[in-house]
Amino acid sequence: MNERAAGTGPAAGAGTARGDAPVAGAAPAARATAAEVEAALADIADAADAVNLRRFFKTGPGQYGEGDEFIGVRVPASRAVAKRFANRLAPAEIDALLESRVHEHRLVGLFLLIADLDRAVAPRTRDEADERRVVDQYRRAVRRGRVDNWDLVDSSADQILGRWLLLTGAPRDELFALARSDDLWQRRVGVLATFAFIKSGDATTTLEIAPLLLDDPHDLLHKAVGWMLREVGKRVDRALLLGFLDDYAARMPRTMLSYATEHLDAEQRRHYRSLG
Repeated sequence: MNERAAGTGPAAGAGTARGDAPVAGAAPAARATAAEVEAALADIADAADAVNLRRFFKTGPGQYGEGDEFIGVRVPASRAVAKRFANRLAPAEIDALLESRVHEHRLVGLFLLIADLDRAVAPRTRDEADERRVVDQYRRAVRRGRVDNWDLVDSSADQILGRWLLLTGAPRDELFALARSDDLWQRRVGVLATFAFIKSGDATTTLEIAPLLLDDPHDLLHKAVGWMLREVGKRVDRALLLGFLDDYAARMPRTMLSYATEHLDAEQRRHYRSLG
C-alpha cells in the first residue's frame, strides 16, 4: 500500500470527506458525542487491518509515526462514519476525538471539522464566526501535535486552513511560519495548505514556500513539496513549474525532483533529474 492506495496522496487530491449541506426546513439531527463516534468505529474495526496500518504508517520505535495506535478502519469506512455524524458534534466533542491516541478517531475528528466548515461557508447561510471557530480549532490541533501523520495532514490542511485563507483573503504569513517549524507535521501543513490556492489557479504561495524546504531532512517533506510542484504544472501553468526547476533542480532532493517531474515528458524528466 502507498499514499495513493491510502486515498490521501497525490492521486487523491480532492478525496476528502465533506458533510452534506443542511436542507432548508429539515429538522436538525440529534446531537452526538465523541463516545458514539468511537463506538461506531469500533463496530467496524478489523484487527488484521490494524496490524497492516501500524506497519504502513511507520509506528515502530524511531519511525515517524512512533506510538500511533490503530484499530483497523480504512479511510472509506472512516469517511462513512464521519458523514453519519456530520454537524452533530459540539466543538468540545470533536476536540475529544482529536485528543484520542487512536489514529482513526483523530482522522474522523478532522473530517467532522471539514463538515462543520462546509456548513459555515455555505453561501445562503454563511456564518463567519463559525468559520473562524473551525479554523482556530484546527490550528490548535496542529500546534498540539494532533495532526501528526501524513494522511491526517493531507486530508485536512488544504480543506480547512488553505480553503479558509483563500475564501477570506486573509494573510498567508502563517503558512510560512509553519513551513519553518521544527515540527515535521507543521511543515507539511504549511506546504499542503497551498493546494487550495493551486486548485484556484494561484501558484504564488507554493512557489515561495518550496525553496524554504529544499534542504529539509525528511523524505515526507520532499514528497509533499514535489507533489505540490507537480500540481502547479498540471493545474496552473507548466511554464511556472519549468521555471522553478530551471532555478532549483540542481538543489532539489531526488525524491522531491522525481515527484515534481513525474508528469513531464521523458526528455524533460531526464534533463531535470540529471541535474539533481
